[in-house]
Amino acid sequence: MQSDNKFLSDLAKLGQSAAGSIHGVKKEVEGQFKARIQNILMDMDLVSREEYEVVREMAITARTENAELLGRLDLLETEVKKLKKKK
Repeated sequence: MQSDNKFLSDLAKLGQSAAGSIHGVKKEVEGQFKARIQNILMDMDLVSREEYEVVREMAITARTENAELLGRLDLLETEVKKLKKKK
């Protein structure tokens, strides 16, 4: 009986040790994977969210101004046509 308990006790210790080792390996692999992904992303020269938002706002403003200028241009062209017809 005593030898069975020792065997089971040793087997349980081995299982716990293996589980701890597997957990450690998992953490190490996750850390290496994360570092590698960060290096890849840094090499891609991506813009930050803040930079994206600034450029987005500039584009929206430019489109609005463009639409306003097109409206003014249409009015001016209409006026020029009217003036040409009067002559």
